[in-house]
Amino acid sequence: MSRVGKKAVAIPSGVTANVEGQTVKVKGPKGAMQLVLHGEVAAKVGSDGIKVDPRNETKLARALWGTSRALVANMMTGVTKGFERRLEITGVGYRATMQGKNLQIALGYSHDIVYPIPEGITIATPKPTEIVVTGIDKQKVGQVAAEIRDYRPPEPYKGKGIKFAGEFIFRKQGKKK
Repeated sequence: MSRVGKKAVAIPSGVTANVEGQTVKVKGPKGAMQLVLHGEVAAKVGSDGIKVDPRNETKLARALWGTSRALVANMMTGVTKGFERRLEITGVGYRATMQGKNLQIALGYSHDIVYPIPEGITIATPKPTEIVVTGIDKQKVGQVAAEIRDYRPPEPYKGKGIKFAGEFIFRKQGKKK
């Protein structure tokens, strides 16, 4: 029995939500999103918000119940507050700058990396060693941040590379004499 799925997703003020078949559509101040739910779960709009229920008592339906509810809740958060992921760059000469609609990153390679910013995502560089990825889709924000981090993940000896803000890098001791 899902404990997450039992709770209805509250609809904040300023947000309109409707369910058409398996499609949940949400529109808010930051934008609009839609999600097609799996066939094993059903959603309906009630007085307390959007309620997600399993269609039957199979293991798959119970697994998708809480997941679907969490995805709908993330849509509500996305269209009201949005999501943000911060990245920190560590290393001598490592830096990031905005170049029109692209992110240009110098990471010690022979060339600069030019990352095209996908639709629905905003990237800012308040400092040359900091990247802020924002958007209304939690999955897309996390995916873009992970793709940027993959260009130079932090290494354990000096800690050089791109890491998520607040991420702990397990440091190793270098060679002993």
